[in-house]
Amino acid sequence: MRYMMTYDVMETVRNTNQWLGATAKSFASYPAMAMVPNPLLAWSAAWGEVTERTFSRMVVKPSWGIRSITCADGKDHIVEKEIVVEKDFGDLLHFRVSGREESARKVLLVAPMSGHYATLLRSTVLSLLPDCEVYVTDWHNARDIPVSAGKFDVEDYTLYLVDFMRHLGPDTHVIAVCQPAPLTLAATAYLAEEEPEAQPRTLTLIGGPIDPDATPTEVTDFGRRVTMGQLEETMIQRVGFKYKGVGRLVYPGLLQLASFMSMNADRHSKAFTDQIQRVAKGEASDHDPHNRFYDEYLAVMDMTAEFYLSTVERIFKNREIARNVFTVAGKAVDIGKITTVAVKTVEGANDDISAPGQCIAALALCTGLPDDKKASHLEPGAGHYGIFAGKSWRNNIRPLVLDFIDANSPKPAPKAAANTNAAA
Repeated sequence: MRYMMTYDVMETVRNTNQWLGATAKSFASYPAMAMVPNPLLAWSAAWGEVTERTFSRMVVKPSWGIRSITCADGKDHIVEKEIVVEKDFGDLLHFRVSGREESARKVLLVAPMSGHYATLLRSTVLSLLPDCEVYVTDWHNARDIPVSAGKFDVEDYTLYLVDFMRHLGPDTHVIAVCQPAPLTLAATAYLAEEEPEAQPRTLTLIGGPIDPDATPTEVTDFGRRVTMGQLEETMIQRVGFKYKGVGRLVYPGLLQLASFMSMNADRHSKAFTDQIQRVAKGEASDHDPHNRFYDEYLAVMDMTAEFYLSTVERIFKNREIARNVFTVAGKAVDIGKITTVAVKTVEGANDDISAPGQCIAALALCTGLPDDKKASHLEPGAGHYGIFAGKSWRNNIRPLVLDFIDANSPKPAPKAAANTNAAA
C-alpha cells in the first residue's frame, strides 16, 4: 500500500467520479433536452449535480466564512482572520473583531487533527467570538507539506501546542476538542515543569480520549483488534506527484472518509438519494442543510503517517497519557505537575466516539491540583458532535465553560472614583 500508485489510483477514482457528474449534468441540461418530456433527464442532471459537488468537495479546504458578528453594543463588527504564528504543519489563527476592544477572555481553541480541517469548529468559533478573543490551531493538509519539512508525530504536535501557549501567554484559556485533549493535557504538564509562568489559566477538555479503556467504544476496539504492522501496511500511502508533499507517507483523508461513511452507509445513501430527488424537483439550494453538512463532512485532509501511527500506538494501545508515562523529546511529562491550571472536562452521555469516562479520567491524573480547581460536566442526551458544536454546546455547555473561565480569572480592579471636588 505504501506506493504513490495507490494514492494516485484513489485520486483518479475521485477525479473520474467528479468528471462523470459534471458530464451527466452538462449533457442532461442541454436546452434541446427540454423538448424531451422524460423525467429521467431531469433525474440525470440532478444526479450529475450532486455527484460533481460531492467528489469536488473532497479536495477543497472549506472557507471559515465568518465575516461579521454582532457584539454587545448591538452593532455588526467585521471579523478579520490573521496568522499570528506560522509553522510548517499548522498555524495559530486569530479572529480579530474590528472596532471592538480586546476581550478579557483570551481563548485558544485546539482543533482536532483527525481527518477534517479546523473549519469543523466554525460554529464553535462563532459562538465564542462575541464574548472572547478567539485563537484556533489551523492544521495543514499533509499532502501539501514538502518532505523537506521533516516528520510530525504526537511529540511534535505537543511541542506545537507548547509554542502556541507560550506565544499567547499565561492569561490564556485553552479549550481542546476531541482528539487533541490528551496531547493538550500533556503540553500543559510540560509547561508546568519547564516554564510555569507560561501555563494557561484554565484547560477545558471536551470529549477527548484521555483514557480510551475507561469506556471502550468501536473506535478503541478497532485500535485493539489490529496490529501496528497491519495498520502501516493497509492504511499508509505515499503522496503522488500531483501535490507538493510528493513522496510523503500519509494516512489519506479519502481512506478515512471511506471508513467513516461505511459505518453508516445506509444513512448516507438515503441522504444522497433524497438530495438528488430534491434537486430534480427544484427544491434544493446551494446552502441547504444537506450541502452545508456534506460540504464540511466530505472535505478531508491527510495526516502524516507518523502522527496517525503514533496516536494509535501511544494514546490508544499503550495508553501513555492514561498511565502518565508520556515522553516528549526524551523527557518524561508528569501530569501531576499541573498545580495551578484549573481543569474542566465535558462529556456527552450519548457520545459513541469518546464515551463518558474517557475524558473525565484527566482529573484523576491531576494529582497535584486542588479539588476546587477541578470540574466536570456530563451533558444528558448529547452525542459527540453536539458537545462542541450542536444545540447542547450552544444552550448548556458554552455558558458553563465561560463561567468556568470567569471563575478562574483575576477579578478586574475596581475603577477609581471620579474626583468631584472642584479645584480651588
